[in-house]
Amino acid sequence: MTADIPFEITLPAVPETASALNEPRVHASLSPAVQRAISPIGVYVQHYRRHLEKGGSEQTDHLKAHADHVAAEAANAVNDLSLDDDDEEEETEDLLLLDPKEWKKQDHYAVLGLSKLRYRATLDDIVRNHRRKVLRHHPDKKAAQGHLNDDGFFKCIQKAFDILTDPVKRRQWDSVDPEVPDNTPTGKEKGDFFEIYRPVFAREARFSNKTPVPELGDEDSSREHVEGFYEFWYALDSWRSFEYLDKEDVSGGGNRDDKRWIESKNRKERATRKKEDNQRLRALVDNALKADPRMARFKVEDKQKRNAKRNAREEDERKARETKAAAEEASKKAAASVAAQEEEEKKQRQQAHKLFKKEQRSLKLLFKNANYFTGTDTPSAAEITTATQKLDKILASKKEINELAAVRAEIETAHAAGNGAATVDQIVAGL
Repeated sequence: MTADIPFEITLPAVPETASALNEPRVHASLSPAVQRAISPIGVYVQHYRRHLEKGGSEQTDHLKAHADHVAAEAANAVNDLSLDDDDEEEETEDLLLLDPKEWKKQDHYAVLGLSKLRYRATLDDIVRNHRRKVLRHHPDKKAAQGHLNDDGFFKCIQKAFDILTDPVKRRQWDSVDPEVPDNTPTGKEKGDFFEIYRPVFAREARFSNKTPVPELGDEDSSREHVEGFYEFWYALDSWRSFEYLDKEDVSGGGNRDDKRWIESKNRKERATRKKEDNQRLRALVDNALKADPRMARFKVEDKQKRNAKRNAREEDERKARETKAAAEEASKKAAASVAAQEEEEKKQRQQAHKLFKKEQRSLKLLFKNANYFTGTDTPSAAEITTATQKLDKILASKKEINELAAVRAEIETAHAAGNGAATVDQIVAGL
């Protein structure tokens, strides 16, 4: 037992200015004194322990008894859970030595012993394993075993519990869980299509906002089911996000502009990762669609249906032709003759049009090669504009190829004789 330490308290004198109404009054009596045993906690434990080592054995026994009591309570609580130790995951030395400050780099499922279940773990699984871990690694129990200030892994447990029981934070962690692969088949794998793609789609289905998510099915799935499956995945509404990977101001002393810059950078990186993830999912669905044997079978069936319709139509047409062959022979020949004549006229018109365009190009090239009949090697923009206007007037007035060819020949001859400009002016004046 600890010794009583008496001390005196001297109350200040009442000021002379105090009136009778302001005098203190006793409204209730003090409760009787009760003796309680207390133990230091927090940063003062080491100091108190050193004090106890120098002090009496009664205080040392009291602290040890208190720690033993806490450890016993923790042990009894663990026994009350009736947990099967065979289901527990091994706590490796690296796991127990995790730094709580590096919580973003830690596997929160492994901390709570749920690395096998991961995103499939229910809230009951999380709560049950959290209690088991807390009762095993509580600082009070560690203190009873002589490991003072050994609460690093306990803080990791609490952080993992906070994240995995918060729906938003858990989704953020599940979105980037490095222990769950997000690689997808390339479409070149050999083997059973359903064995390759079924687990991949089942894994990605956890990100869907819409439920239930249609399953891949099997070889006997209906066409409606298969088409609905791919329509769902092409329009997948995914909740996957990447806020967990945001960079933080580790110094903690950044000003407002620095924080805004970090937030802006985080938003850009999240958008980039989301875009890459959407492309990854699109590639998964594309590869599955190409490799799906059911889709190949549907294509063959569609082709057979189209061929059957076409064959039936061709057979009907053949019978109709045979029935009407005698009566329509003359009409066909006449129609063929008219069509041939129209085709010939069309070809002639096309040929004449090509020649007319060619003649126009030749006249334009003549103007260009003659430096627009300016008499200089480097005509000015104004001179080129004037000559181009004259050329446009000639082209607009000559609608027949013979007239245009004659004009071009006349200008070529005059240009060869050195008076091309005058000839052009004369032609334009006569329009």
